[in-house]
Amino acid sequence: MKRNRNFYIRKSHRYLGLFIGIQFIGWTLSGLYFSWTDIDEIHGDQFLHEHVMRHSSQNLISPARLDSTLGISSLELIHINHQPHYWVNDSLLFNALTGQNKKGISEEESVEIARNHLVDNLKVLKTEWVTETSSHHEYRGRPLPAWAVHFEHPDNPVAYIDASNGRFERVRHSNWRWFDFLWMFHTMDYAGRDNFNNWLLRIFSVFGLFTVLSGFALFAVSSKTFIKFTSNLKKRK
Repeated sequence: MKRNRNFYIRKSHRYLGLFIGIQFIGWTLSGLYFSWTDIDEIHGDQFLHEHVMRHSSQNLISPARLDSTLGISSLELIHINHQPHYWVNDSLLFNALTGQNKKGISEEESVEIARNHLVDNLKVLKTEWVTETSSHHEYRGRPLPAWAVHFEHPDNPVAYIDASNGRFERVRHSNWRWFDFLWMFHTMDYAGRDNFNNWLLRIFSVFGLFTVLSGFALFAVSSKTFIKFTSNLKKRK
């Protein structure tokens, strides 16, 4: 009876460890990487200007002078390469000095916006027009279309500019991409990387708990000290 119990506990622990061992390695390696990296560097702060120039504008036209058929529900003042613009209803861009409608951001403007936000020693390699992203893309979940401005650097930084209003959205680089890849292993969301409530993670977490508990049980039934201790307790009763 005792031998059968020990046998099944040992066998359960062994197969549970084999089943989730690879994922345990993934959790451990990704956790080590996260704990030994500076999150500000992962965000790309080392590529950003410490103080981005803030603009103050004069002689702005009244928003009421814009398109008379336009019902304004939201309005934001945005500077595009030192020129003030109204971003209206999250969809339309108007020059705030002339009222002229602006049809998006040009490639040259996107490069200038990226340069204004990043450190000065970066050389532009190429630009890319982005109209769609997959669930694994480094710019996933952000406004589209966008300009991707690639820079020459060992970390391959890429600045993303919202092509509709000229906002500097994100800078991505090699360390962020490693972080994102390991984050996928950590969350076990192999479809989109960011869902902590997926069933695969829940199932493996439960099996991980069973593995630990079976290890404790295996120690209890195979440790002479523990067996002797429990035997003495029984005798006292």
